Amino acid sequence: MLVDIFSSFDDSNQVFMSMYFLMWIFSLVVILIFSSSYWVASPSWLAFINTFKDTGSSQVFRSFGLNLGGFLNVVTGLFLFLIFMNLSGLIPYVFSPTSHLAVSLSLGLPLWLSLIISAIFFNPSSVVAGLLPMGAPAALNPFLVIIETVSILVRPITLSVRLTANMSAGHIVLTLIGNYLTASFFASGVFSMLLLVSIQIFYTIFEFGISMIQAYIFCLLITLYSDEHPH
Repeated sequence: MLVDIFSSFDDSNQVFMSMYFLMWIFSLVVILIFSSSYWVASPSWLAFINTFKDTGSSQVFRSFGLNLGGFLNVVTGLFLFLIFMNLSGLIPYVFSPTSHLAVSLSLGLPLWLSLIISAIFFNPSSVVAGLLPMGAPAALNPFLVIIETVSILVRPITLSVRLTANMSAGHIVLTLIGNYLTASFFASGVFSMLLLVSIQIFYTIFEFGISMIQAYIFCLLITLYSDEHPH
């Protein structure tokens, strides 16, 4: 039973679809969509899906990640997966997995860590040299190394928190508007009710855009991190 606006982020509540069920469903959906061209002759949805695939892959083509084996498929698959997950949270009584830090961190941390480990094994001296900007004063070198190291270490946290915070904030606002809209049916006039309905509709459309933009930003930042991989 939901007791407040934050209870909607508890996957233990009796919602229609739980976080774990959604993770499995949309993982399989992404796999089926990506492989549909192999077992369906010219599927009608292929052009629509290719639009998102091209959007995700265009960022990789402009970065060094193109030279990393399989990185293109990982980013495009992650982009499509995040879009499905973000949009699923806008369906009534469907749990939003990306509103949980555990989900977004489990996506961002392995990708960031894989780039770091790959860079260390590929060229460790280049990784260490990248911690110190060129032309920096000698007296500031220890502090600059510490600052750069900390900035690299917090990347998976900021990457995950950005996605979680944006998705959570949108769902909280939608919940608040819905609560006021429900109360307006009994305590307010027709004008107030129509105003809240209009706000709810427009904000839901706005959240559709936010869901796709946040998926794009998440994959874009992962791609930008790959540019620091030693060549």
